[in-house]
Amino acid sequence: MRGKSGVPSTLQFTGSHILSIDQFERADIERIFAVANAMEPYAMRQKRTRVLEGAILGNMFFESSTRTRVSFGSAFNLLGGEVRETTGFGSSALVKGESLTDTARVLSGYSDVICMRHPEPGSVAEFAAGSRVPVINGGDGHNEHPTQALLDLYTIKRELESRGRSLQNFSIAMIGDLKYGRTVHSLARLLCLFEPVTIELVSPEELRMPGEIVEKLRQAGHRVHETSELTEGIRQVDIVYSTRIQEERFPSAQEADLYRGRFRINQAIYTENCQPNTVIMHPLPRDSRAEANELDADLDDNPNLAIFRQTDNGILVRMALFALVLDVVDQVDQHASPTPWYSSRKSIR
Repeated sequence: MRGKSGVPSTLQFTGSHILSIDQFERADIERIFAVANAMEPYAMRQKRTRVLEGAILGNMFFESSTRTRVSFGSAFNLLGGEVRETTGFGSSALVKGESLTDTARVLSGYSDVICMRHPEPGSVAEFAAGSRVPVINGGDGHNEHPTQALLDLYTIKRELESRGRSLQNFSIAMIGDLKYGRTVHSLARLLCLFEPVTIELVSPEELRMPGEIVEKLRQAGHRVHETSELTEGIRQVDIVYSTRIQEERFPSAQEADLYRGRFRINQAIYTENCQPNTVIMHPLPRDSRAEANELDADLDDNPNLAIFRQTDNGILVRMALFALVLDVVDQVDQHASPTPWYSSRKSIR
């Protein structure tokens, strides 16, 4: 199909579940990014649209979340829709023994689209199988986080473009907990759709990227190097993508403590080892406790720190997904108000 932006796409977005990066082809990603670009005036409150007025998003988060949950809700609100939320098992019927399938059948009767996060790998796909409306994966255990990968690559693209570069032949270091970090799993899968790049995988031996993902990257032509040395991995890269130790995925907090703080980056380490324009990214939350602090607060004044631009970009990408899945892309402008309801937000770019 070909949308209003002129970018061809292979996925029939309308009514589709968004569960895994593996369901996309490159044309689909380019379509999402084109629609995300068109959403910026609405996200920046320069224009207002009511294209999803009357529509309901069911935000079902059975695992802790701040950014992802609020980002999905805000994106839906900015398109004119309403949000209903469930957070945690304790406030849901799942604690009473209800199956995911039954929960899906019920909640899909109350919603037009559902975003779901759950601690068990494969759980969102199981939920989607019972749903009568589209389901978007907000993270399922250590498996995947597809919308985070989309906003991450969208951020990488925009950051490189601001430096006169493109997604061709760049280099990235993924750092930290690569075993349990679902964001890097999805980002690695996503990179397989694009031209070969250089990927430094920096982690303790015990927390390396799963072998099947490394093999998939190499089969796609990417140059992959695995190391446990931080300074070795961050030299000569365009993007530093740091992740936190996924404490909740470890058998115990004590085991997680063995790795906490081993890949800390501060301004001194950045200055000594990184190129002057190396972009610093992190899916957040960054662990700011003294024993961890993977990205030191002294980086906050570094203009190459893109972590808050990342979160802003998440709104654009999730607005785009809602517009595509609910088939309203061509109607957004038709329902727009030329006068902003709120004074335009200042960009932090």
